[in-house]
Amino acid sequence: MKTIDFISLGCSKNLVDSEVLMSLCQAHGYHVTHDSSDPEGEIAVVNTCGFIADAKEESINTILELVQAKNEGRLKQLYVMGCLSERYLHDLEQEIPEVDGWYGKFNFKQLIEDLQSKESQDSRTIEAPSGAVGEASGALRYLTTPRHYAYLKISEGCDRQCAYCAIPLMTGHHRSRLMEEILNEVRWLVSQGVKELQVIAQELTYYGIDLYGEQRIAQLVEQMAQVPGIEWIRLHYAYPTHFPWELLRVMREQPKVCRYLDVALQHISDNMLQRMRRNITKEQTLQFIERVRREVPGIHLRTTLMVGFPGETDDDFQQLMDFIRQARFERMGAFAYSEEEGTYAAEHYADDVSPEVKQRRLDRLMRLQQNISAEIEAQKVGQTMKVIIDRREGDYYIGRTEFCSPEVDPEVLIACGKQKLKAGQMYNVLITGAEEFDLYGEVSQ
Repeated sequence: MKTIDFISLGCSKNLVDSEVLMSLCQAHGYHVTHDSSDPEGEIAVVNTCGFIADAKEESINTILELVQAKNEGRLKQLYVMGCLSERYLHDLEQEIPEVDGWYGKFNFKQLIEDLQSKESQDSRTIEAPSGAVGEASGALRYLTTPRHYAYLKISEGCDRQCAYCAIPLMTGHHRSRLMEEILNEVRWLVSQGVKELQVIAQELTYYGIDLYGEQRIAQLVEQMAQVPGIEWIRLHYAYPTHFPWELLRVMREQPKVCRYLDVALQHISDNMLQRMRRNITKEQTLQFIERVRREVPGIHLRTTLMVGFPGETDDDFQQLMDFIRQARFERMGAFAYSEEEGTYAAEHYADDVSPEVKQRRLDRLMRLQQNISAEIEAQKVGQTMKVIIDRREGDYYIGRTEFCSPEVDPEVLIACGKQKLKAGQMYNVLITGAEEFDLYGEVSQ
């Protein structure tokens, strides 16, 4: 049985694609591993990201490292899929001919046939189990996350035309999955031990418009909450313009829907919002935040902001700093603008903010958020919160509250002592201490 090592770069949406392909490969008789620290396979598949310059550089470097492994005889076949190859296919084929096959964002299942064809040519054909592709093992995906949580992608693509964003160039128009198909996947995930869903999409709130003529994210989430076995549902990547307010009712009334919303706002000054083509004003943004917090008491908002967009003045940045002080986001990430070819911004604006100014503004923004986060987390000391355990590290069990998404948000550290906690189980935990981005606690008796 040959081993295929998968390396998945970029966002969780890419990870879901990798998991689908891993399941298909396994159903065809291959042994699969994911992000192995000691790769042992004869075949490697890299799922690339092409979002911004840093992500593209990481993808290229990873491919080149594997090309070197192939040249040294440590690897026999190398395949590349994902956003980077979707966007730059012809250039990459010419520049890196050592790659055995290139696949984009949507045709990666062709890799199975190409692998089988390669095996046939080498006269070492691997027999696929009987049944249709993916049905032989009954698996929809090969879960790479801890068994108690999984990412659930409900749509692909995006119809928004933000000036800076290259994602629509790679993923195309928004395409929702059928509701029943999604719910069937939820039921399958539960059968695999999943208790917590991270619902993801490039534009979550647009779900359903293409299929049903209206936004149906609220109905979808409400039906997910009815599936026996699901404990937490967390929502990622909403858009503030034309927000489906019915979703707030679902979040408020359904205890399984976490009081957590990931909504990228990017900026606050009217000058920047207009130049970014965000289709929202400063006043509308403030009203949006006020309504969300009012209708879902205790909600934790995660947002992403951008500094250094073309034309950003000192006044624009000061408005952004003032906005952070006022909004006091529980979770916040930020990045410096990176010009992406083919986008509206690249074609219409000069990248006129220097790298030094971008970095300085980014550092100031994150220092401010660090202080805000420390204050917010400190307020939780003395509270008893439900915590799901993800793993054990050294002398601590590591868990999360409903307000924390895996990998990007604060964690709860519980000293091991004599108690034995199980990964995937939920416990009532008394919060006893707080740092800027993490909490400490002990299981309540």
